[in-house]
Amino acid sequence: MKRQVMVIGGGPAGMSAAVTAAQLGAKVTICEDKGVLGGQLIKQTHQFFGSQDHYAGTRGIDIATILTEALAELGVEVWTDTVVTGLHDENVVGLTREDKYHEVECERIIVATGAFENMLPIPNSDLPGVYGAGGVQTLMNVEGVLPGENVVMVGAGNIGIIVSYQLVQAGANVLCVVEAMDHVGGYEVHSAKLRRMQVPILTSHTVTRVDGDQGVETATIARVKDFRPIPGTEFSVDCDTVCIAVGLTPLTELLALAGCRTEFVAQLGGIVAWHNASMQTSLSHIYVAGDASGIEEASTAMVEGRIAGAHAAMTLGLGEKKANRLIGEFTLQLEQLRGGPFGEKASAGKAVLWGTPFDSKQGFAPALQPEPFETGARAVLECYQNIPCNPCVAACKQGAITMAEDINETPRLDADKCTGCGICVASCPGLAIFLVNRDFSDTEVEIGVPYELLPLPGKGEAVLALNREGEVLCEAKVTKVRTSKAFDRTAVIYIAVPAEHADEARFFVAKDRAKPPLVKQNPRTGETDVLICRCEDVYQSEIEALIDQGYHSFDELKRILRCGMGPCQGKTCQRFVLGILARKLGGKVSELKPQTARSPVRPTDLGVFADSEAPRNLADWPEKARG
Repeated sequence: MKRQVMVIGGGPAGMSAAVTAAQLGAKVTICEDKGVLGGQLIKQTHQFFGSQDHYAGTRGIDIATILTEALAELGVEVWTDTVVTGLHDENVVGLTREDKYHEVECERIIVATGAFENMLPIPNSDLPGVYGAGGVQTLMNVEGVLPGENVVMVGAGNIGIIVSYQLVQAGANVLCVVEAMDHVGGYEVHSAKLRRMQVPILTSHTVTRVDGDQGVETATIARVKDFRPIPGTEFSVDCDTVCIAVGLTPLTELLALAGCRTEFVAQLGGIVAWHNASMQTSLSHIYVAGDASGIEEASTAMVEGRIAGAHAAMTLGLGEKKANRLIGEFTLQLEQLRGGPFGEKASAGKAVLWGTPFDSKQGFAPALQPEPFETGARAVLECYQNIPCNPCVAACKQGAITMAEDINETPRLDADKCTGCGICVASCPGLAIFLVNRDFSDTEVEIGVPYELLPLPGKGEAVLALNREGEVLCEAKVTKVRTSKAFDRTAVIYIAVPAEHADEARFFVAKDRAKPPLVKQNPRTGETDVLICRCEDVYQSEIEALIDQGYHSFDELKRILRCGMGPCQGKTCQRFVLGILARKLGGKVSELKPQTARSPVRPTDLGVFADSEAPRNLADWPEKARG
């Protein structure tokens, strides 16, 4: 079999690459190991940030549908339930499909394999009830299964905060979010949603161990300094679920196996394949896009995919003029998405990869606090960070909300133009816009808040008004419930509160649903050794003992202890093992060689090779492969 453009990975980057290449006339095949396309998009029920070019204001689950339909319209060949096991002889893709092994020769290959979740090396982390955040999203948003009732979330980046919010939507009690840094790493608008919903976020804290008999029963939490637990600060909380959201690592085994040059770049999440601004690797026929090229947001992944698809098609002699124009447009979009403070890490990582200087972004106008007003109804914008987002501007038909040309600027409200219609409240992906009507009555004001929980309250229902920290302010009454197809599953609920709380009330809860404060108990103690390789039951003490005996590489440890030989093939443990090696040897992880990439890069039944369509006769194999 021969193919013109093969895209490996059916997530946001891969689908975008396939769409763009096909639009330019390429014959494209896209491979996805799951039964449906979409990747992480099918788990993402929240609205996207960015601009209209990046599907801003559209939920990830709907973006997956949009891209899937575009692929069908363009006639892209879609191979789902297809596992790519290796890249061979420069342009040969080995894969399993329909219970057979195939080798497909491709003129261009775009690798958009995404990333895998980092876990936390703590005692008893293999207990049932310890999940990665992506696994929790799959259970909730794809399978419709609630992973637990009382959850501790570890990590306050965007993934940790978003999944915590979705857990609350699903009916779980998120006890707290712990974050080792002294500040929230994700968008403030995301963390503000949680705080309003009475979920405490404990910065400078981490989970140091979990305990239980048949599953998680408690999590021990401690304050940290310089990412190290402070003795004497530990306490335990009762829970049945611990969700880990401590970052991602690019999935690059295929690229390493193909012979692409790889480098360790901390800002990009670890080992990545070197690539240029056109997403072309050191092997000119292989491209990379999305998290496989460095950990960023899904919006950025889609734009990188578009660039890779356009350039791959152009190098095949297809639509050169149009491709160049599109690459210019996509590159500008990428610069916009990375143009604010939250894009600095990725920008710095690309600069390291390319050996170019990097200057920190400066010059953003400070966010304006809402101006106080005594009468009338108007929107109140509580968006104070420079994040790439502007759906509120398009939503306001009166032109009351404006923004500078850079989508990383904060929005501005022209109070004279605002009519208090509330349309913008439901349009904000960060749920950071509220409506305040000071003319509601002589003693009360009406607050309109975005609401994404079920069941919806009824008009006239008595509730408790909450402030920005989730603290109870006063009793309130629901005055109006607005839903609309245009609101895209975000309701706007209006509550009446005493006038003195007009600038404080930002959420509400049913009277019988107010959460008590977090109950802190005496810390749990016990076994301190840490399971590093879950697949092969290898503990930290075993690894350290071999290092002391003189085994100083991952591959050496692998041969003796089998770490990296299990079903995950080192995806979970390699990061830990290299960290232990670096610490014991007094070096850096970036100086250590990762495990050797070998095919198949995914566990594969031997039976599929018995009836394969790969060449059987040695004379039929390419000369380079025979050598």
